[in-house]
Amino acid sequence: MVIILKLTKYNKKRNFSKTKEPIGKISKPNKKLKFCVQHHLARKDHFDLRLEHNGTMLSWAVPKGPSYNPKDKRLAVHVEDHPISYRTFEGTIPAGEYGGGTVSLFDEGYYEKVKYEKNLIKFILHGKRLKGMWTLTHFKDNNWLLIKDKDYFENYIDIKKYKRSIKTGRTFEEIKNNSKNKTIEITNKDKKIIDNITKNDIINYYKKVENRMMPYLENRPISVIRAPSGVKNGTFYKKHLENKDGYLEKINITSKSDKEKDYYYYILDKLGLLSEVQMNSYEFHVWGANASKINSPNMMVFDLDPDEKLPIDTLRQGVKDLKEILDNINLKSYLKTSGGKGYHIVVPINTKISWTKFYKISENIALLMESTYPDKYTTNIRKDARKGKIFIDYLRNQKGATSVAPYSIRLKKNAPVSMPIAWNELDKIKPNEITMDKAIQRLKKKDPWEDFFTSN
Repeated sequence: MVIILKLTKYNKKRNFSKTKEPIGKISKPNKKLKFCVQHHLARKDHFDLRLEHNGTMLSWAVPKGPSYNPKDKRLAVHVEDHPISYRTFEGTIPAGEYGGGTVSLFDEGYYEKVKYEKNLIKFILHGKRLKGMWTLTHFKDNNWLLIKDKDYFENYIDIKKYKRSIKTGRTFEEIKNNSKNKTIEITNKDKKIIDNITKNDIINYYKKVENRMMPYLENRPISVIRAPSGVKNGTFYKKHLENKDGYLEKINITSKSDKEKDYYYYILDKLGLLSEVQMNSYEFHVWGANASKINSPNMMVFDLDPDEKLPIDTLRQGVKDLKEILDNINLKSYLKTSGGKGYHIVVPINTKISWTKFYKISENIALLMESTYPDKYTTNIRKDARKGKIFIDYLRNQKGATSVAPYSIRLKKNAPVSMPIAWNELDKIKPNEITMDKAIQRLKKKDPWEDFFTSN
């Protein structure tokens, strides 16, 4: 009955013969509580935060929008509850109607309740753009404060960089003009990239894994491997932005050695990913830091690269040995296939740390492996020193170094995927056996890296 009354207030404010907003109806709660943020260009430009609760969407108008900076205390004015169906609404509300103006879907996803009290709501957002812990604090009348908590995602990105709808890829002007959804035009779809694998096959793969992949790819400087005429005709690396088409962002990074700026780039969202694939970039490698916090690395990677003559069981034991060392120093680690010869162990770092210290920690861990098992492991990069051993590659934890992104294909035979896997799958899955088809099938299962950004 309470829900009906709340939605009655919403319904009374709207003339549904004029607005395309959904009529307020009772909805069954979702298994995972939904949230959305809509950017509303009305009489005053603002954002609307909506959290599913008891069959409706609790709603706040946030004039300046959410901020990833924990120091920013953003006013959030509590307004009438909205129906759950409103969370996907995008379009133009006619002038003269309540809330008249253009609405763009800024973000959507699900959230977890951490604390729900009369004057304080603490929650974890799992959106495509907004992530991590947030707090709503009530202070007077309908006025609350929206604050980002300190975690892996603090100072993640300036939300003003997002100019397009998360739903349709359209700008405000395109939504107002009722333009078609923004898509990336794919050319030469039938071009063979790896054996009989076509460009279209790769495009379709990235479209299916984008939701899982983007959190590890977005907002990180990248280098890519391109194959404009297919792998057999040669590949090359690209790490600089060639042209700014609106889907990619440039970042200036000053070299420590010569104090000169170098122009790298990063991907904002799925349109950026697809635009790169359209430009024949198929393999993605990422920095260990976000573009907005370039001097604070947060993703440590160890590549266990075995001598080719070593049996797979020896390699797997190496992975277990390294995991044990990480466990002993209370660093939770995650496992993925490399798509090549070895496995990658990845450690999220939620503490602010310099590149120098970050690299030193990874070096010390690798040296501990080497000194504990000198006949099995080496940190020597020379190939003649690796004979009969596993190379513990920690060198990619330097500023400017990259490692292959989770879910990226490798430009090798059968296009193997660098795939996140569970620790109990180590003895079942070889480093290069997960193909694009197998990766897509695995999306139906629980994500083995589900808590990646909330650990350590």
